[in-house]
Amino acid sequence: MALRSLRVGTYTPTAVFRHLLLPLTSIRFLSSTSVKLPKLQPSEEADSLSQILLTQHNPFHAMESSIQLHGISLSPPLLEQILLRLQHSSKIALSFFLYSKSLPTPSPLLSTTSYNLIIDILGKVRQFDVVWQLILEMDQTDNSPDSSTFMILIRRLIAAGLTRQAIRAYDDMGCFVTADLESSDSESVTQNSSFCFCYLLDTLCKYGYVKVAVEIFNKRKSGFRVDSKMYTILISGWCKIGRIDMAERFFNEMMEKGMEPNVVTYNVILNGICRRASLHPDERFDRTIRNAEKLFDEMRQRGIEPDVTSYSIILHVYSRAHKPDLTLDKLKIMKEKGICLNVTTYTSVIKCLCSCGRLEEAEKLLSEMVSDGEDERG
Repeated sequence: MALRSLRVGTYTPTAVFRHLLLPLTSIRFLSSTSVKLPKLQPSEEADSLSQILLTQHNPFHAMESSIQLHGISLSPPLLEQILLRLQHSSKIALSFFLYSKSLPTPSPLLSTTSYNLIIDILGKVRQFDVVWQLILEMDQTDNSPDSSTFMILIRRLIAAGLTRQAIRAYDDMGCFVTADLESSDSESVTQNSSFCFCYLLDTLCKYGYVKVAVEIFNKRKSGFRVDSKMYTILISGWCKIGRIDMAERFFNEMMEKGMEPNVVTYNVILNGICRRASLHPDERFDRTIRNAEKLFDEMRQRGIEPDVTSYSIILHVYSRAHKPDLTLDKLKIMKEKGICLNVTTYTSVIKCLCSCGRLEEAEKLLSEMVSDGEDERG
């Protein structure tokens, strides 16, 4: 079957080749702690206006002379889409944002979302003084900053290596954010506070500041209802920097405090064991697999069945070690257990088969993957 003819659902040649060319070592486990901003959407008006700004705008001239709206009226959704298209040109994005703020319109163009977008754009280029000015401005308008505003700022500060400033921004959030953190429902307040604290810990860990995350966790955990998610974030952080010993220490601490691990916690540790493992000589590979299988057994003893992510991690180890028979055996076990295979699972096996010269089997599996995609769509 010609690869170029395959295009079914999300299982496309592009998706497959992208996975084949890149190592599958960055499996995202904690996506629930992410901040959501608007996504790029098709818009001819946004494309046209952003292109005019990028090609014709002179920062020394008034924005009106370059934007030339051509009879198009700005709206909040259109403004957001234009900002998204200007995210790599922070000066033009800011000029456009300020211009939009000055326009006389029947209803406000700017919203908390548009402020969050420009704050994210400016944070990427470390314009934090301007960011704080915008936050203070928001506080004086109907577009009050929300928890997302501060989580965007925290992420950009940590990405810039300014961890202490990020922690101060987290502390300052309570002075600005009222709608999210003040409620008659005490349970909601607790959940929102816990979410923001988890986001701070998770972002610190993602950028390699695990020790800072642990420090702030130890200092402030008494103010929260500590749960397995917080520990899982820290365990993941230690695994990412190769400190499996510290990951196990925090895992044991979590267990001692009566918190039951879930499949996500185990997958984090499993990924930590496997991602940096030396696969040659065979003795090292065997040791890695023994440790992984031991973890599988422990999961089952606790009544936690390994999921598609668990198996995909093991499959990736087999693939890296060029063990096609073991890879196919594990794939067979997954099918027998009724585990729904995804593109990552298939890709690890296909990559292994291709690297070992078993192209016919690889192509057969690729056809099977596409067929599964057809079944899902149907």
